This record gives sequence, structure tokens and C-alpha cells, in this order.
Amino acid sequence: MTMRPPRPAPAGDLRPAGRRRAAVHTGVLAALALAACTARPVLAPAPPAHVVHRSPAAGEARPAPPRPADGAGTAASSLRRLVDDGAPGAASLTTRAGAFAPARFRTAGVADLHSGRRIGRQDHFRAGSLTKTLVATVILQLVAEGRLTLHDSAAAHLPPGLPTRGNGTGSDLRRVTVHQLLDHTSGLFNYTADPRLSRQLSGTGFGPHRYDSHTPGELLRIALDHPPVAAPGARYAYSNTNYLVLGLVIEAVTGHPYATEIRRRLLVPAGLGHTSFPGTDPALPEPHGRGYSRIGHHRVDATSLNPSRAGAAGEMVTTLGDLNRFFSALLGGKFLAPRQMAEIRSEKGTGGAYGLGLYATELPCGVTVWGHDGDINGSFARTAGTADGRHVVSYRINTDHLADPAHGTDVLTAEFCPRRPGDRP
Repeated sequence: MTMRPPRPAPAGDLRPAGRRRAAVHTGVLAALALAACTARPVLAPAPPAHVVHRSPAAGEARPAPPRPADGAGTAASSLRRLVDDGAPGAASLTTRAGAFAPARFRTAGVADLHSGRRIGRQDHFRAGSLTKTLVATVILQLVAEGRLTLHDSAAAHLPPGLPTRGNGTGSDLRRVTVHQLLDHTSGLFNYTADPRLSRQLSGTGFGPHRYDSHTPGELLRIALDHPPVAAPGARYAYSNTNYLVLGLVIEAVTGHPYATEIRRRLLVPAGLGHTSFPGTDPALPEPHGRGYSRIGHHRVDATSLNPSRAGAAGEMVTTLGDLNRFFSALLGGKFLAPRQMAEIRSEKGTGGAYGLGLYATELPCGVTVWGHDGDINGSFARTAGTADGRHVVSYRINTDHLADPAHGTDVLTAEFCPRRPGDRP
């Protein structure tokens, strides 16, 4: 099995604490049709953060083969496994054959450890690095419009006043291309790995610093103050700095913030009315559950935070339904011309690790699916779909790291690999 390594987002490497047995609920829900919607969700304040002590232990172009409709048992078991691994709750949403086909929503565990409420289908959550796929899509649209090229220097498309190189570190955006930003071959230091900032974002400093605001220029300076991890184009090295810069490129080329361009070009046409880019607003829109991180020996409620720490690398808030609608439209060719669709899938520059905003996963049955994942404090999510976008699944947990990445892949295997006679559900 070829399993792409998890892509870090601004949260850092926090493991979920405790293990909980899960009750699983499944249900068939009608998917909403694509419709233009310009309203941004109203952000409601979240309750104050609190600490919860640890719980006791308790690449091909062919679409996937059809899967029998009775596969709910295997899919339910895969969600239960994520909760057994330590996530308070897990949920998935599957859509098939476009926006009017029935959708199946499944849950395990709870959305809130205090109230016991289960995750709802309409719950909002932080999507972390899934933001990157939308940023990449807009960049490739600008390429198709002739407003920049993939071989342009990143420094040539930055708003005035921003740094382009470090002071004696060797980091230099003049040597980095747009293509290298998209596929993480720029060699730029990952700003979320800066030791001091990392402690504030996801370590022991999270509590006193969770509401700090960060500008893209500040975060870029932190990255450029470190030596590059490799020469531009030398190798794949995932870095949130790359997409931080791409957000700035969109702003310089269009004259609008990257989030404004994403709304205009992607959210409104696809009817993604539950997706937002909160900037510095720490609240999640209603409805939402809680998000939990582990810091030291405690499980911390990380629902409320200032998402400017992530910016274009991972600030997006969304729902499972909106993720499925977006990836169905993207993979189905609704946003990009054929040339740009080939580019977003191309993993040549990374040895098969990452395209220009998407990555492929080959499942044990030989089916290849395309998508992305993302994590940020209190949330992990992943979306994957067949090459034509007609079969898509998104799943999420309300903590920020998969204890066992293979169990995340099991969710996809249960969904996309056809069951054989004799297989246990």
C-alpha cells in the first residue's frame, strides 16, 4: 500500500489523550444541490477554554470500482477505530454521483466531552491545511488567465514592503518559483517549526498565546530568519511557509486578499455557504462542537483560538458537506481547465509525494484517490475522491492528530474498496 505521510498544519504534533469506546450512528441524508450563496456564516463566541483531565482507558485517472451499498458496517468500524485510538469524536460524509445523489453521514463518539452531544452533519470545524487546495486552485486559475506563470519568481509577486530574503540565512524568495511553492520543493523553512513560535502555537505557551494575532509579514520574516532546509527544487519538504507566500501572491496579483478571491472564484460558484476564512476571529460559527488538544498530561479545549497563526496555510473553517462539494467540483473539472487539472495532480517534482495542491493515495485494493488533509489545534480532517469527483468522502476528528495514520486510511479503504464475499463488515 502506498500511503502518503500526513501533512502537518499549523497546530504542531499533538497526540490525542485517552481512549473511549464509541457508539456509532449511521443515516442516509439527501445532499444539497449546488447553489450560489454569498452569505458568510455568523461567528458566535465559543465558551471559555477549559482543561479536561485525561479519560481512563476504556495517481490513476480511472474512477473507483462501484462499492456495494451495504458497506456501512466496515465504514462504521473504521470511524469507531479512530475514537478507540483516542479521538473524542469522529464523523464522515460520503457523496456519490454529484450533488443530487443521496449522501451518507456517520458518527462515532462525541462532539463535546461535557455534554455528550454527538457530532452533527452541519457542524463547523477548522480544516487546517485543506485550505491549501483552495489556494492552489486560485493560483492555477491565475496561471490560466495569463496573470502569472508557474516559473515566475515568488519575489516578483509580493505586496510592497514584505521581505524577500533572510539576513545572512541564505533564504531567498528571488530563487523560489511559484511551482516550487505549490509542490513544497522551495526549501523554505516551515515557520510553524520555529521553536519559540511552536511553543506558543501548540506547546506549553498555547494558553497565554492562543489569542495572539500574527500578520503574514511577521510569519514570513520568522521563516526567512532560518536557513533553507534544501536548495530550491532539490527535494520535497512540506512547509506551511509556501502557502503563506502563495496567499500573498494572490493578493499582489489580484489586488484583493486571498480569502476574497477564494470566495468569489470558488465558494460562491460552488454554493459553499458554510465555509469561511475568519482572519483573527477566534470563534467558530454555530453549530459546532468542541476541539481538543493534548498539552503535556492534559487534554485542553482548543475550540477557540486566533486563526491568523495559519492564514493561507490553514485558517479555513468549513463543514463536511462543503468539503465534499468543493472536491467534487474540483476533481470534476469545474474550476480548472484540463491543462491546469493535469498540473494540480502532477507529482513528478516530488517523487510521487505531492502535486500542486493535491496528493494521491493508492489504497490496498489498487484504487487511487485524490485529496488533502489538514490539522490545526483541536481538529483533523481529510477529503479524498475518485479522479472524476463522482465519489467523495470527508472525515474528521475533534482532536488535532491521528494516533495511527493507517486507521485514517482505513476510512478511505472502507469507502472506496469494493467488498468481497466473505469479508466481515
